[in-house]
Amino acid sequence: MQIDFSSFVLAAATADLADEPAARDHADAVEFRMDFASDPLDALAGYDGESPLIATNRPTWEGGEAPDDAARLDALEVAAEHDAVGAVDLELAALESGDAAAVAEHARDHGTAVVVSTHDFEGTPHRAAMRETLAEASRWGDVAKLAVTAEGSGDVLDLLGATWDAATAGETVATMAMGEAGRHSRAVAPLYGSRIGYAPVDPADATAPGQYDLATLSGLVERLGGE
Repeated sequence: MQIDFSSFVLAAATADLADEPAARDHADAVEFRMDFASDPLDALAGYDGESPLIATNRPTWEGGEAPDDAARLDALEVAAEHDAVGAVDLELAALESGDAAAVAEHARDHGTAVVVSTHDFEGTPHRAAMRETLAEASRWGDVAKLAVTAEGSGDVLDLLGATWDAATAGETVATMAMGEAGRHSRAVAPLYGSRIGYAPVDPADATAPGQYDLATLSGLVERLGGE
């Protein structure tokens, strides 16, 4: 299933594809966190839901639980072949090192989009640095994703500025500020050009600090006119 990232896509983040029916009323896609699932490839093989999937198999060095080994990337290659998977998420650092380049190529060969992500759990870089990260990620993939950690409103303003700069330059980006100080960025970033938002169906299952639950984020984005 293809995913159209030319407009905002709200993804329900989960490690259990059985959550998909509960997500349909609010989500455009489901982010399948393979690194949190016990048998992710078996789950994919048995998936018959209606929502397209974004397959993510995040390593421990970027906030996930997957070991940083060949098996992690091999699993993403298999996921990219599945008809329901519209995109795979690869870390910018893994692409720059060459480790994940073959996965990106394999995904494109199967008509699967590539989301290239960077997460900063320590803080928010300067606006110019974020802009360069988004530009570099855009060179590698179809969507450049940047998640930073905000300590105050100024950090969110810098992120939104970098988002606007990238979007108006023709890049397809997804941005968010993690943490309580950046929570509102998840609702307002679509107004500045962010094309993917993430939220758990159940707030107890949040996969990143400061996430709204799916129904809440869907309502906020809709009321603000971000969809």
